[in-house]
Amino acid sequence: MNINISSDAVRRSGLVIKVLCLNVVMAFVFCAISCASSSPEGISELEKTSKAFAEIAKKTSPSVVFIKVEKTIKDRGVYGPFGHGNPFEQFNDDFLRHFFGDRFFGRRSPRSYKQVGLGSGFIISDDGYILTNNHVVGKADKITVRLDDGREFKARVIGTDPSSDVALIKIKDPEKLPFLPLGDSDALEVGEWVMAIGNPFGLSHTVTVGVVSAKGRSSVGIANYENFIQTDAAINPGNSGGPLINMEGQVVGINTAILSRSGGYMGIGFAIPINMVKIIKKQLLKKGEVTRGYLGVVIQDLTPDLRESFHLADTGGVLVADVSPDSPADKAGMKPGDVILVYNGKKVSDVGMLRNMVALTAPGTKVDITVMREGDRKELRVTIGNLKNAAFSSATQSNITKELGFTVQNLTKDLAQQFGYEKKSGVLITEVIPGTPAQLAGLKPGMLILEVNRHPVKNIVQFVKRASDAIKSKKILLRIQDGEYSRFVILDLD
Repeated sequence: MNINISSDAVRRSGLVIKVLCLNVVMAFVFCAISCASSSPEGISELEKTSKAFAEIAKKTSPSVVFIKVEKTIKDRGVYGPFGHGNPFEQFNDDFLRHFFGDRFFGRRSPRSYKQVGLGSGFIISDDGYILTNNHVVGKADKITVRLDDGREFKARVIGTDPSSDVALIKIKDPEKLPFLPLGDSDALEVGEWVMAIGNPFGLSHTVTVGVVSAKGRSSVGIANYENFIQTDAAINPGNSGGPLINMEGQVVGINTAILSRSGGYMGIGFAIPINMVKIIKKQLLKKGEVTRGYLGVVIQDLTPDLRESFHLADTGGVLVADVSPDSPADKAGMKPGDVILVYNGKKVSDVGMLRNMVALTAPGTKVDITVMREGDRKELRVTIGNLKNAAFSSATQSNITKELGFTVQNLTKDLAQQFGYEKKSGVLITEVIPGTPAQLAGLKPGMLILEVNRHPVKNIVQFVKRASDAIKSKKILLRIQDGEYSRFVILDLD
C-alpha cells in the first residue's frame, strides 16, 4: 500500500505539534506561577510589593496638590430680538447691517464669563514652589491650591514655558511644606514600576500604578519640544501636572497627556522627563521664561537608503539638509550633507533628541559637535546662538514682506545657475504681491537684489537688517540684477 503525504500536510502537522507543545509549556508556566503565588513564599512577596506601593503613596501624597484655576473668557456676542438663535446671523456683514441695522441683526455686545479648570501639581520645596503643566495654569486669573490635608492657598505664576508645557507656580505665604525629591529620568528603564498621583475628574489624590512602556517619545504632537516617558499607569483628565514617581519615591516625570480615542484612559499616557524639567525650572525661577539655544540647521532622520548612500554603517546620527547663513552652524563650518553623530559628548540618535539638546543649551555656550563628512569624522566647536533672535529675524522678514510687497530667499548654487547669477551675490525675489510698492516699481520674481541703500546684501539676514533700517525713511534704494544688466530702483512707501 502506497501512502502519499503532501509537503503542506507535513508542515500543517508540524505546526499542530508546535502549537500543542507551546500550550503545554504555557500551562506549565501558568501552574508554576499559580503555585508560587499560592505558596506562603509567593504570598509573602506579593504582600511586600503591595506594602511598598502603599508606603510610597503614603509618603508622597501630602506633596501632591489639587489645582483649581479661573479664567475670564470674553465673547463678542450678538444679541437682538432673536437672542442666540438669530436666523439672519448667517447673512450678517457690514454692508447689510448698514441698511437694516441692529433691528434684524442684533447689537454686538461683548460679554465675559468665568471658566473653571482643574489639574494637579506637586511641591518641590518647603517654601511652596510647585511644578505643573502650562496648559493647567497658563493665562489663569486666579489659582487656588488645595493640599491633601484640606488646606487651601492662593498661588501665583512664577513662569511658564508653552513650548514644553511646563509651569512653575508658588503658594502665597505658606508654612513649611512637605515636598518631593526629583529623581533621574535618564536612569529610568522600560519595564520599571511607576506610580501616578493626581486628581482625575476632580477625584483628589488618586493613585494609579503601571510600568514605563517606552522612553524618548517625540513627534507626538503635544508640545514643540517632546521627549516623553510613555507609561500605562492610568492617567485621566485632571491628572495633568501631577508627578510620575519611581519605586524610590522620587519624581521622574510630569504627567501631561494621554493618547485616547474616547477622551478617557486607554493604556497610553505621556510624562515630561524630570531631567528636562530641571533645566526649564531653573530658567523659570531665574527669568520667568525659557531662552533656548539655536544651531541654525535643517535636519532630518536617516532612512536606510540615505544611510547606505552616505556609507554609514553605524546606527544613529542625523543628516544636515541645510545650513542657515551667518548661523552658529555656518560660522563653525558645518555644511549640508554632514551627519551629526555626537553633540556635546552625547551620541545623537534622532532628530527629536538633537533638537531638544540644542534647545536646552544656554545661548553663548561652546559645544563640541562630531560630524561625518564624506567618510571622515570632523570635530567642530560651535557657539550656540539664541533662538529668540532667530525667530525675531523670521518675524521681521515677514513684516518687511508686508511693507515692501515681495519675498526673497538666499541665492543657492542651483538658483544662481538657473537664473544666470553664478558670479553674483544677493537675495532672489521669489514673489511680488499685486498692488504693492514693489509691483509699482516694476520688481518681478527672478530678479536679484544686490544692494539696499548702497549697502551690499549677500543673504536674508543682511537684507532684513538693511531693509529694516531703510523702511523708516519711507524710501528705499535698491540695486537689482535683471538678467545680464543691473539697475537702481526706488521703492516709495508713502
